[in-house]
Amino acid sequence: MAELFDEIKINGMTLKNRSVRSATWTGMAEDGRCSTRLIELMEDLAQGEVGLIITGFAYVLPNGQALIRQLGIDDDAVIPDLLRLTRRVHAANGKIAMQIVHAGVQTVLRERKGSPIWGPSAVHDRLFKKMPKAMTQREIKETVHAFARAADRVKRTGFDAVQLHAAHGYLVSQFLSPLKNRRTDKYGGPIENRARFLFEVYRAVRKMVGRDFPVLIKLNTKDFVRGGFQEKDALFVAKRLDEMGIDAIETSGGVPAAGDSGPARAKIRSTKDEAYFLPLAKKIKKHISTPIILVGGIRSLKAVNHVLKTGAADLVSMSRPLIREPSLIRRWKGGNRKKAKCISCNQCFGAARSYEGIYCAVERRIKTKKK
Repeated sequence: MAELFDEIKINGMTLKNRSVRSATWTGMAEDGRCSTRLIELMEDLAQGEVGLIITGFAYVLPNGQALIRQLGIDDDAVIPDLLRLTRRVHAANGKIAMQIVHAGVQTVLRERKGSPIWGPSAVHDRLFKKMPKAMTQREIKETVHAFARAADRVKRTGFDAVQLHAAHGYLVSQFLSPLKNRRTDKYGGPIENRARFLFEVYRAVRKMVGRDFPVLIKLNTKDFVRGGFQEKDALFVAKRLDEMGIDAIETSGGVPAAGDSGPARAKIRSTKDEAYFLPLAKKIKKHISTPIILVGGIRSLKAVNHVLKTGAADLVSMSRPLIREPSLIRRWKGGNRKKAKCISCNQCFGAARSYEGIYCAVERRIKTKKK
């Protein structure tokens, strides 16, 4: 079976190892554009020998922005700075993909004239305290085309792949969820209809970028909320995407309302706490040939190799450990096999809201004390 430092090819994209930096909002963009600080962060990950770096999610339409200082991929004006990013990563012998998204109701933005908050249905979101406007079929088509245009920009700016965000309660995830999607037209009801929006997005993106450009997806295996997207739905979607030619599926889980069962879980104290989406990934892998990228609390090389040896995943994805240690993969490769220093406190997400952007708050305190 595969090990971490084995090469892998995904639709012609050769990765030097099986590690992936999972997409993470950094709070480092400036008016949607890639900043120098963000370029340096991605460059550090490439120098740290991460096999594939996936950027933080980039919005495909202005009303699809989720958070402050988030990347945008909605306009050609962002292209020059993104070209600087990909050139620096490639110069460091790295590979990089961009994740693209529409936030739907999960946005920090307020509704304003000409930029309504969209959702599959007018279902009030208690956490975000917003009522989205149920999208018309025309608006759905507009969003599908926006994803395709965004993917074209991703390809034109030198990225090695594009990833669709269909997890964690954002717009595609909202369409997949019977809790958020109460539509009675062809986009609502059974999973075959609720997944229609996603499949249309994928087809439009694939047509735009061509067969030879890697298209990945981040997909929930389960929402972990009552009435939400369930395992059987995830299996249907994964099997259909496999048939349609998706190039890799990153299996995740949870939405903001899932609480402790969300995607970034705390209290990972031992190896048995790691890889918490592995059981669900195993169920999906049995039915598809598409490479699986497993994310979820991975902290040790022991857990990485266990995951790969089970055959349930072909690559492993991490975020928080690489915030504290961008050079973690290089450290493991060099022979220091100690587990990641990350303690899963999630303080880094609070740090991302600062003007500096994301950083490990624990590491910052340690360095400050040593001075």
